[in-house]
Amino acid sequence: MIFVALVLPDRLDRLVPEAFVVAPIELVLGAAVLLALPPAPRRVLGWLLGAALGLLTVLKLVDLGFSAALGRPFDPVLDIGLLGDAVRLLVASAGPPVQAGAAIGAVAMMVAVVAGVLAAVLRAAGAAVARRTAASWLVCVGTAGWLLLSSADVRLEPDLPLASDAASAMAFGRVVGIGRGLGDRARFEREASADAYADVSSDRLLTALRGKDVALVFVESYGRSAIEDPGLAPRIDGLLDDGTRRLAAAGIGARSGYLTSPTAGGGSWLAQSTLLSGVRIDNQQRYRELVAGDRLTLVGAFARAGWRTAAVAPGTTRPWPESRFFGYQRVHDEAHLGYRGPSFSWSAMPDQYTLAEFERSERAPGHRPVMAVVPLTSSHAPWTPVPPLIDWGSVGDGSAYDGMAAPALPPEAILTRDRDQVRADYVRALGYSLQTLTSYADRFGGDDLVLILVGDHQPSPVVTGDRAGHDVPVSVVAKDPAVLARIGSWGWTTGLRPADDAPVWRMEEFRDRFLAAFDDGPRPAGSHR
Repeated sequence: MIFVALVLPDRLDRLVPEAFVVAPIELVLGAAVLLALPPAPRRVLGWLLGAALGLLTVLKLVDLGFSAALGRPFDPVLDIGLLGDAVRLLVASAGPPVQAGAAIGAVAMMVAVVAGVLAAVLRAAGAAVARRTAASWLVCVGTAGWLLLSSADVRLEPDLPLASDAASAMAFGRVVGIGRGLGDRARFEREASADAYADVSSDRLLTALRGKDVALVFVESYGRSAIEDPGLAPRIDGLLDDGTRRLAAAGIGARSGYLTSPTAGGGSWLAQSTLLSGVRIDNQQRYRELVAGDRLTLVGAFARAGWRTAAVAPGTTRPWPESRFFGYQRVHDEAHLGYRGPSFSWSAMPDQYTLAEFERSERAPGHRPVMAVVPLTSSHAPWTPVPPLIDWGSVGDGSAYDGMAAPALPPEAILTRDRDQVRADYVRALGYSLQTLTSYADRFGGDDLVLILVGDHQPSPVVTGDRAGHDVPVSVVAKDPAVLARIGSWGWTTGLRPADDAPVWRMEEFRDRFLAAFDDGPRPAGSHR
């Protein structure tokens, strides 16, 4: 039990049989120290080591879930706020009784793991002392063997040395990380207070876009891997190239680059708030500090300059008080989008319906210029099923989709299904979202519409692998050539598919670059075109 606790990986991609064929140095060092101590200190240290190893094991188990969902480990300081969101998600999907049972079961499991590992350490220490001579020889042989394996750098896999010190390295990293997390609030306050646009007057903001509707569309799980992974790219690249040709035939142009999202696998709200605020929001603590402040967001800048602002958010299923911080004057959440059709797994409605309702509710004839943020949901895990693209005139209240939905799966189903099938489902779902956007731009685009299409984050590591990075594509689509001329200095690729060498910016840079590109006044200090 001690051995498993020491060598258990903390990432899902490393949970393979080879991970358990290692020699953990902590096992022999712990035994050596306990053998050397007199009885009273040995008992105290045994309790401390057992409890610490039990807690480390629980943390590894939590990390396994985080690595599958977000591609990173759990941070006890910065991610603690996510636990409440997890409970709310469980209540919404399974109901309070299941939620209560799951919560009790999770707590019981954690207590059992800590107690079990602690008991194992105390029992092993007692057995070693009772057989001190044999145990001492085992410690000597184990230490010599570990040093030999370490000096020879023997490995079963490139990142899996047989001489392991992973448990102590993880524990040390977490202690350091706690200190870093505790200091993150001060760092965030410094970053958020440096705002080049905080006091820019309304008559100087976004002057080159006056009279135009602007839709910032977040495409769920649209990452760079969709364009470059050999198993994903052929289908997606073909759709993007076909879309570029289709839009060009309608006189609509596009420019594309990459942004580096603060998250991967999930956490869409972190990416969205990063792009809108111009500050990196990569954990829940930063998000809460952000929405409690008064920093100018991209939506707020449009509102200050005279646009009507709206969120068209089919994934928002409960009250969203933070919408006031972002500058939204109107929020079309799931309950107010008027959808009467079936849901498609996680997505309450297809992307085509969401965009059709945006067109009906915010761009009716004679409307005032609107700036809207539209997070699409059809390409959210588990990526199956998705409907076909239908005629825009047939979308109606969504009842046209009756009979198209298959049995729904929860997002976590991707962890237990065949990986190749999950990747194929991802391509199909993302392809639907991109086709829908191209069709929308072709059907409703005109000189008065500017579309900004951006991925929020890479999909789950189940799709991309563990080293895919955080880059996401971003495109500006417009019929008015003056709009694209404004961003000519950005060096972005012509079309919807960014080239391999297209510029890569941090996502938090987009706000200032966009505002600087479309105003006519002097540059605020610290901004750039």
